[in-house]
Parts: sequence; C-alpha cells; structure tokens
Amino acid sequence: MSLKELVGAYFQYPAIIAYLGGAAIMAGVYAWYPATAVQTVTAIAVAVLLFPVVWYVLHRWVLHGSWMYKIAPMAATWKRIHYDHHQDPNHLEVLFGGLHTTIPTVALATLPIGYAIGGIGGAAAAFGTGLVQTAVNEFCHCIQHLGYTPKNKWLLAMKQRHMAHHFHDESGNYGITNFWWDRLGGTFYAKVGDRRKSPTVFNLGYTPEVARRWPRVAELSGGVATGHPSTRIRN
Repeated sequence: MSLKELVGAYFQYPAIIAYLGGAAIMAGVYAWYPATAVQTVTAIAVAVLLFPVVWYVLHRWVLHGSWMYKIAPMAATWKRIHYDHHQDPNHLEVLFGGLHTTIPTVALATLPIGYAIGGIGGAAAAFGTGLVQTAVNEFCHCIQHLGYTPKNKWLLAMKQRHMAHHFHDESGNYGITNFWWDRLGGTFYAKVGDRRKSPTVFNLGYTPEVARRWPRVAELSGGVATGHPSTRIRN
C-alpha cells in the first residue's frame, strides 16, 4: 500500500469524517462564543497535554483491564472496542474505535476543563482539539496496522512498538504516537527481545477457562479463539 492509497482510504472512513466534522462544528461554536486569546491557547494546550495521559490510562486500565467482560452489559462494548482488535489486529472493520465510545470520552476529558478555562468558547476549543487529536491518532494507527512501511524513522519505530504490543506482549507499549507515559509507567519496551512473549497477547487474558465463568464475550464471538491470527483467520 502506498501513502497516497492509505490517505485516500483514511479520509473516506465514516469515523474520521465524524471526528473532523465535529471539530468543524466546534470551530463554528467558538466563532459564535469566542474566548480570549489567552483562554483559547490555554484550553488547546491543556487538551493537547491531556490526550496522551487519558489514552494511556484508558488503554492500560480499561481496555486491557479484566473487569469490563465481567459486567454483562459492558461485555459487548469491550469485545467491540478492544478484544476483537487484538483477536485479529489487521481486521479493518474494528481498527477504529466506535463513535459511541470515543466521542463521549473525548467530550468528558475536554469539555469541563475547557469550559472552566474559557466558558463555551474554551470548551469548544478544547473539544475540537481533542477530536482533531483523535483523528491524528487514528491516522497513525492506520500506519501501524495497514500494509504500509513508513520511510520516516520515527513513524517506523512507532509502528514497530505498536506491533510488538499486538504480537509479542500486550502489557506494554500502550501509546500510539506518544510513549512517554509508557516510560514513566514502566510499561515501555523498545525491542521484543526485552520481554518474554505473552501467552495472552491475542486474547487479553480472556481464555477458555475465564470464559466458562464469564461467558458473555464468548457467546457473542461464537467461542474463544486461540493461537496466532494467521492460523485461524482466513480472508
């Protein structure tokens, strides 16, 4: 896949259109209820700084937690937003997060603090920034999962670390574009040789034994798949 093909496919995806459309709406709200320059810059800066923190916390303790599948009403959400993605990391239909979870999360993380900084205008600036960051994050996620090899060394290293998260040890490298919080949290590893291969890298710990006690995800999935995706998934 060429970069041109990747970009073309990316901008046609409904979730990306929704993120960028939402950001455009927030720009309109900001124009109608403007904040001061200082308030605007502060709201945007806080949103930019918060994004990798929120992503790290959610990815490590929510998406990779073992509590969502134990709550029947949340099992389907966990399956859709992360379990399926790890079961087959190259399954494009679940590559992007669901809008019903991502947009409320971005709103919750940005709107209150943006409003506290600059009222409606500050909230719009912060929320719009969060939506743009989400779109950028998803573009990098596409680079990591699609058949495109970046020429840029930073992008290539980023892809290698994320692929290690999916195919070697899921308990590290939780970042997508920013691994600073992984370093701070002791979950960063640069090479697969730095860690043993995890036996739960494709099922996130939702094993057949676990499924017997909490069966909802298995029921929705038609069972619990084991082994490398290439041995059980056919195009």
